[in-house]
Amino acid sequence: MTLTEFIEKFAECFNQTPAASITATTEFKKLSEWGSMLTLIVIAMIDADYEKTITAEDLKASNTVEELFEKVKSK
Repeated sequence: MTLTEFIEKFAECFNQTPAASITATTEFKKLSEWGSMLTLIVIAMIDADYEKTITAEDLKASNTVEELFEKVKSK
């Protein structure tokens, strides 16, 4: 798993936010589309694509896409 690959998969979870606007330093919780539904979608994506279990608390503790990537990588 690479950061670039993770960013691409993460960006695919969004419907309205352009994928090109999501980078390693994106503070994803500040995106207008972010909410409880996307939280669940991202958790499911991580489980399905990376076979890792991430909790809502893990997401809460992460501010940027890269911080979330590092959290997933450490699991």
